[in-house]
Amino acid sequence: MAVCSLSGCHRHQAPDSVEARPIASAPRELRRGNGPEPDSLDPQKAITQEGQTILRDLFECLTALDHEGRPAPGGAESWVVSPDGLTYTFTLRATARWSTGDRVIGADFVAGLRRLVDPAIASGNGTLIDVVQHAREILKGSLPPDRLGVEAPDDSTVVVRLEHPAPYLPSLLSHPSTCPVHRATLPPNGTDLGRPGALASNGAFVLSEWVPGQYISAHRNRFYWNDQKTYWDRVTYLHIEDANAEFLRYRTGDLAMTATIPRSQFADIRKNLASELHITPALAIYYYGFNFDRPPFRDNPKLRQAMNLVVNRERLAQNILRAGERPAYGWVPGGIDHYTPQSPTYASLPMETRIQMAQQLIREAGYSATHPLRFELRYNAGETHSMIAIAIAQMWKEALGADVQIIAEDFRTLLSDVGTGQVQMFRSTWGADYNDALSFLQVLRSDSGINLMHYRSPAFDRLLDRAASESDAAERAALLEQAESLALRDAPVVPLFYGVARHLVKPSIAGWYNNVMNVTYSKDLSSSVEHQSPGR
Repeated sequence: MAVCSLSGCHRHQAPDSVEARPIASAPRELRRGNGPEPDSLDPQKAITQEGQTILRDLFECLTALDHEGRPAPGGAESWVVSPDGLTYTFTLRATARWSTGDRVIGADFVAGLRRLVDPAIASGNGTLIDVVQHAREILKGSLPPDRLGVEAPDDSTVVVRLEHPAPYLPSLLSHPSTCPVHRATLPPNGTDLGRPGALASNGAFVLSEWVPGQYISAHRNRFYWNDQKTYWDRVTYLHIEDANAEFLRYRTGDLAMTATIPRSQFADIRKNLASELHITPALAIYYYGFNFDRPPFRDNPKLRQAMNLVVNRERLAQNILRAGERPAYGWVPGGIDHYTPQSPTYASLPMETRIQMAQQLIREAGYSATHPLRFELRYNAGETHSMIAIAIAQMWKEALGADVQIIAEDFRTLLSDVGTGQVQMFRSTWGADYNDALSFLQVLRSDSGINLMHYRSPAFDRLLDRAASESDAAERAALLEQAESLALRDAPVVPLFYGVARHLVKPSIAGWYNNVMNVTYSKDLSSSVEHQSPGR
């Protein structure tokens, strides 16, 4: 960020514009593998990565992410920060338009942010912006949404006021849940926005079709302020849960890129498709969550600790994963700016010692050979998920005598079961919404809508609150590290491994880039083969 003329302020400038390219006569289509079907395309309601990948193409928030995953101008061409770090003033692009042709104005961003924290909407992402003035009180229902600390003094300006300094705010405001809404077409009573024909958007593309179980398509937004740089006339996101099925469609030329790769074929892919393989560390964690509202894990920390102790994460990484994933003992992955990840004390102990400790703990928890531990583990169907579940269930059986019933479900059913509490243990992942430890730790807050475990720790919450009011960066990091250590002792999850982004991308696709946020916008891509089959 370049120093601006105001003392103590910083300004982020937009890049120079480029010349328009000629419009092709034949439609250009980009076909992306996108994993399981999204939960929603309502920007304030979608919580899955699959939905947010599409929303990043449909909408443009105040900020975006550059190729390295750092905050960059988006709907705002620049911003300034007050000397005390509590007020951000964003200047919007005068040329920004909705897909209807209407100008994108400050009030649209204010409406989107208010909608995000409105209890009537019940967004799972509402706590993402709890740093904004009055957000927590609004989420609890003690203040109306119009008291949120955001305002539009004129059509070209958005002012965001914070409860405490948050240097990560520009990164946070690139998250799809913070996108604006087209107020003229906003449905009443919190109706889901994400329907073809009803969803006006301000990004490079507009939702045009959703065929459940098959694909979602978006067409080019000719009103987008930077449409001259958009190459694709249509982007199609295919719902393919099984990595092998996705790989087959990639090999036949039906996809230009994949959401992931099948682990069982990783060695062959690395050997034969090395130039098309893209692997990079990602700020993400794969874990099993305990349901704190149901037995046997409710009010039983010794049981949860025992189950963590006996999981051989190194064996998992070496024998099943084999694609660069790092064993996870803590919750916050490495690579987070200004933070030291925490690990439990047992992480460095020999497995034999850990098993002995776990067997003592499980006896103290009330289980034995005559009264064995029995529970269900639910996960979304898929080759890798099944292999991991089978391996870990066997570890629990061998070390603790546990009888684990593993149940594979389709992704949407699993989301529903977790959301309604109809699980004892479940598989999930979490990826950073922005590059800060709080993006992971906020998941475990008692009042967080994304706390799928229903973990409740007043002491943990107090540490996050203290960190929130701490202006010294080193002290803030120390408080967040204490919070993570406390949570690891409570064991609300079984961390398994930190993720990597794995994609196959056709050589004909130009402009692909990797970053720790695993975000690649379709508008940044083009084709290196002008007259080939679209996007293949």
